[in-house]
Amino acid sequence: MKQTLALVSLLVRDYAEALDFYVGKLDFGLIEDTPIPEQNKRWVVVAPPGSGARLLLARASGPEQAAHIGNQTGGRVFLFLHTDDLLRDYERYKVRGVTFVRGPKEEPYGTVAVFEDLYGNLWDLIQPRQ
Repeated sequence: MKQTLALVSLLVRDYAEALDFYVGKLDFGLIEDTPIPEQNKRWVVVAPPGSGARLLLARASGPEQAAHIGNQTGGRVFLFLHTDDLLRDYERYKVRGVTFVRGPKEEPYGTVAVFEDLYGNLWDLIQPRQ
């Protein structure tokens, strides 16, 4: 048997602002942007460069979902982005206005910095130890 995790759904307030952040600031690629007119939604998929993992940018439907934008994990780090050069990406993201809540730190598993996405979800930017 072979299985892969295809997508992680990330609640967003607005497609344009989410694309501006993920594609414009983090350099993720836009994989798909397909309208779903009967639901007044779009199927918007982005992915980090060179990654098989993908995010579905899912616009919140209704107040219950909207209440969870930016806090999908109760304040814990939500997503983990591996990089081959943490300092390069850390500096590039900072110049682009990405907010880091913790700067680079050596950990047993590698070097890590923690940033917020545009909604406040926490991400670990990790350069894994070789």
